[in-house]
Amino acid sequence: MQLHSIETGNFKLDGGAMFGVVPKVIWNKLNPADENNLCTWALRCLLIIEGDRKILVDTGMGNKQDQKFFSHYHPSNTLSLQDALLKLNIGVHEITDVLLTHLHFDHVGGAVKNKNGILETVFPNATYWISEPQWALAQNPNKREKASFLRENIEPIKASGRLKLISIPAYAGNNKVQEIHFSENISCFVVHGHTSAMLLPKINYNGNTLVYMADLLPSVGHIPIAYVMGYDMQPLVTLNEKELFLQDAVQNNYTLFFEHDAQNECCNLQVTEKGIRVNQTFTLSQFTNK
Repeated sequence: MQLHSIETGNFKLDGGAMFGVVPKVIWNKLNPADENNLCTWALRCLLIIEGDRKILVDTGMGNKQDQKFFSHYHPSNTLSLQDALLKLNIGVHEITDVLLTHLHFDHVGGAVKNKNGILETVFPNATYWISEPQWALAQNPNKREKASFLRENIEPIKASGRLKLISIPAYAGNNKVQEIHFSENISCFVVHGHTSAMLLPKINYNGNTLVYMADLLPSVGHIPIAYVMGYDMQPLVTLNEKELFLQDAVQNNYTLFFEHDAQNECCNLQVTEKGIRVNQTFTLSQFTNK
């Protein structure tokens, strides 16, 4: 197995929205805001090469939206997935699977391109994997979440004929985050606080465990239990999911891989007097080479 961090650039989001009820005097030390209260976040995907499969986890924001759309998010250091993969000598036609944690625009936007006015998928040979409850929600979103589900990001995936929905069994409620099987060395945690049935890929790499955190923990700064985003649909559910996950992660020495932390790719955890906190931060390459 090989693991590669795929950087597609940065964007900005309101710091208050990203840290919820946490006061700015605290979160601004973690991720300093600009004069408009906006903080910089990464758009970091993960490529997993497992046997004959090349599995891309999430696809960033993409570049097909108009200038008005991008003016809200101030993208910088933008790199298309095609160019990012070419750095590894991998073409888009070689990607066999795209595993989408959820369908918010900053996670699925790069899966679709605008080619001469026609919207089509970027990865012509890939199967697109999405949890069934998340797909159902994206088809009929609630009013609060509707702005994050863009039709141009979703309909071309269905039209490609390569959409595969992942069935999510009923949750047994056994004081652990629900987990489902994906492949020989990949399973997915299923969480619901941020949005319905978001998937967090859990990868067994040479006996060590890496978890792609998506929006359960967007950054190192979100590890404390109360640091829950204002974007989360069910913040109390997120709080419980974080607590259960972090207990599991510290007991089993998981490495966390951050999709949105602009400074830190990975970290491990430790128990402190204040609760579970970051122990060490490091790059994905340091994880794979240890």
